[in-house]
Amino acid sequence: MTTSFGAQALALAGLAARVLGWRPADFWAATPAELAAALALGAEAATPGFDRAALERLMENEHGR
Repeated sequence: MTTSFGAQALALAGLAARVLGWRPADFWAATPAELAAALALGAEAATPGFDRAALERLMENEHGR
C-alpha cells in the first residue's frame, strides 16, 4: 500500500506542530534533514529514508502520471 504525499505531509506537519510547536509555514520551510534534526531522531536520521526518488514516486502516485 502506497501512502500519498499529501497524507504523509499532513501527518508530519501535525507531528511538527504537536512536538515542536511549528506553524505550517515553519514545517514547509524546513528540509527533511532539518525536521529530523529538530525531532532528534538520532543516527537513523542520518540515513536518507526520503530521498529525491521517493519524492518523485509519491508525486507520480499523487498526480497519476
